[in-house]
Amino acid sequence: MAKFYQGFFRPRNPQKYKGDPTNIIYRSSWELKFYLECDKRDDIIEWSSEEIIIPYVSPKDNKMHRYFPDAVIKVRDKDGKITTFMIEIKPLAQTSPPVKKKRVTKGFINEVLTYAVNEAKFLAAKKYCDEKGWNFKVMTEVELFGKKNTQ
Repeated sequence: MAKFYQGFFRPRNPQKYKGDPTNIIYRSSWELKFYLECDKRDDIIEWSSEEIIIPYVSPKDNKMHRYFPDAVIKVRDKDGKITTFMIEIKPLAQTSPPVKKKRVTKGFINEVLTYAVNEAKFLAAKKYCDEKGWNFKVMTEVELFGKKNTQ
């Protein structure tokens, strides 16, 4: 059985955090790994976690919901140019359509719904970022660990 990690993250560089640095919550070991990188990397000059609310319509019920992206980071490149990224951390399996199986099980239906909800969130986040001149990026275990991994 997979272990799930969650807790409060205490940054060593609280001046880099935009928001309340005493209330940074990670909901997985993957988020914790990402927050550690944000805190220590010199090229990440500012970051926040779940500080933005983006409305989206869920395909599950066609109602408006609120989406809290995992992070927003400002990165300074070698030439001094600053780029803002909105980051969502998800398992790779939740970022592409599920492969249809011979039998339609409850598990498969849940995979389809999870993917559909994620796509609705991602489209809303991309639109939000486009309006602000930011970049939207979904990070999976491939970006975080260089390969498929589990929590």
